[in-house]
Amino acid sequence: MRVPFRFGVLLATFLLSLLMYIDRIAISTAKEPVADELGLSDTQMGWVLSVFALGYALFQVPGGMLGDRLGARKALAAIVSAWSLFTALTGAVWNFASLLSARFLFGLGEAGAFPCVARTVFSWFPLRERGIVNGINFSGSRIGAAFSLPLMAWMVAAFGWRMTFFILGLVGVVWAVVWYRWFRDEPEDHPYLGAEERAYILGNRQNRTVGNAPALGLVKILSHRNVWLNMGQYFASNFVFFFCLTWLYPYLKEKYALGAAATGLYAMTPLILGAVGNWVSGLMVDILYQHGWWKSSRQLPAVLGFVLTAVGLALLLKADTVGWAVTAMAIAVFGADMTLSPSWSFCTDIGRESAGAVSGVMNMAGNFGSFVTALAFPYLKNWTGSDVPFFYTGMVLALLAATIWLFMDPRKSMGNEKATVH
Repeated sequence: MRVPFRFGVLLATFLLSLLMYIDRIAISTAKEPVADELGLSDTQMGWVLSVFALGYALFQVPGGMLGDRLGARKALAAIVSAWSLFTALTGAVWNFASLLSARFLFGLGEAGAFPCVARTVFSWFPLRERGIVNGINFSGSRIGAAFSLPLMAWMVAAFGWRMTFFILGLVGVVWAVVWYRWFRDEPEDHPYLGAEERAYILGNRQNRTVGNAPALGLVKILSHRNVWLNMGQYFASNFVFFFCLTWLYPYLKEKYALGAAATGLYAMTPLILGAVGNWVSGLMVDILYQHGWWKSSRQLPAVLGFVLTAVGLALLLKADTVGWAVTAMAIAVFGADMTLSPSWSFCTDIGRESAGAVSGVMNMAGNFGSFVTALAFPYLKNWTGSDVPFFYTGMVLALLAATIWLFMDPRKSMGNEKATVH
């Protein structure tokens, strides 16, 4: 049985997602040797962890627009090359200011990646497959983050933290070269795509504007009610998840007096459950859509996910052992990651040919949530002497986001007309 060619596109974007989060979480795993060598405090490391999210947020919209205008082939090759350069430069820093600069530029470099992937999904995949495709792509980020915790701990111990960042940069450049040589922006332009599969994709993907679709500007995008609602709920989703990428490892290591290897194994558990949450949600999105429930296919998985997030954080407040804490956090992250497939599917639904820019706006808001998270955890702990206020904040945001989803409608595109399939 021949594997559909578009699954190769999915594999490439899955590997991209995997690489993105390996590169991101490396700094969290290397926190102690980096802080020791450069003489940095926890609050300074909070800024190091958060400044990535700031750069990442600020360049989301330009990065998404770049993908819409140039196509994902050129845009992703440039984006991955740029962030890989800044990943390598992290290994050459010499003080707090240079580390902040490198991480900020790394955030700028990564910013357009997922919006360009959203544009790829619009062109290459039928609408009925959109949920599981997004679920698989984002599960790559969780699997990459999960397994990079023990992997990065080993690499830092074996090669040193500086050489670890150099190696990661090289891997990214290899991906960019292969992508540029192999991928094409539209299925009809790829020489290796079979005629039968080409006809299937073109006949079942979401409708496209006849002729050249005008690129949507930021003012037009921000005039849409659906966009603001989507931004608000995604802020909450990232607030919870980014804790796992930044402070969960040092939090568990310090609170439960664990060694590096044990901490890595514990900290990877919620991320693995996050990957499962992406698959479950992606399947729910597609099954509900195929039964004719387009609106519910986005709303139901997201609302359920945010409720589970609030439940997990509530259980975490009761945890008195590392096993209980990790289980509670796994429930919270499983829930938070259930919101990803409907969120990104929603962007492609309403953005269509401007899916890159629209998803960039959503991801910009989400990563302002990440920026706040990385700073809120250490600062709230310093001000109150407790971790509790941070987790209560996450609970409130999750419940607010579940409510927001009740007012979102994926059937209303940016022109406010009902979107359809060919």
